[in-house]
Amino acid sequence: MNPFSLEGKTALVTGANTGIGQAIAVALGRAGAAVICAGRRSCAETVSQIRTAKELILDLSDPMAAKDVFSAEPVDILVNNAGIIRRADAVDFTEADWDAVMDVNLKAAFFTCQAFGKAVLDRGGSGKIVNIASVLSFQGGIRVPSYTAAKHGLAGLTKLLANEWAAKGINVNAIAPGYIATNNTEALRNDPDRNQAILDRIPAGRWGEPGDIGEAAVFLASPAAKYIHGTILNVDGGWLAR
Repeated sequence: MNPFSLEGKTALVTGANTGIGQAIAVALGRAGAAVICAGRRSCAETVSQIRTAKELILDLSDPMAAKDVFSAEPVDILVNNAGIIRRADAVDFTEADWDAVMDVNLKAAFFTCQAFGKAVLDRGGSGKIVNIASVLSFQGGIRVPSYTAAKHGLAGLTKLLANEWAAKGINVNAIAPGYIATNNTEALRNDPDRNQAILDRIPAGRWGEPGDIGEAAVFLASPAAKYIHGTILNVDGGWLAR
């Protein structure tokens, strides 16, 4: 048996309409999974690239939006990718921007994991959770206070859930992407000084591509990672090694 095959598995990917989420959904589909592509906007473009897939409109600005999703059909793999970012100096950061980011990036991620975990445990099955953290799960960054706090929190939740569920058949891990060329980083790439400073720090010498994260997600979702629990896998071109 191919230890990296996802044949016969069903995966749900949040924020699958674009960027990293789209790349993860496509990679899981390429590995053989049937993929539920969830997003607050249509995921039709993503679905069209996958052999067996469907879309689900899911707006995680409501942190409880996924509470009933996993009762509809068995899901074996959950990828918590949906996220937003707000940028401002700490002295100017608003409560509204703080709450918006924390609701999607941390609160919704936890309650989506909770709903998935309950469904898996109730049916006596097994499952894989892959949370999308960040290099800012380890660093402070600048001008993104709520994003940094949420990603630190998500790393902690990944470890907590692994502690509780590892012996019950659920692997919980996370990927910490580095600087990836997506809509969320467009402002940085368009700033010549910031873009060059970032490139100078990355040993690989380039921005990451969404597909770099997709293949890492396949690994963590696959039988090859069956004894990996509570790990935050850095996929950052060597950023954190500097």
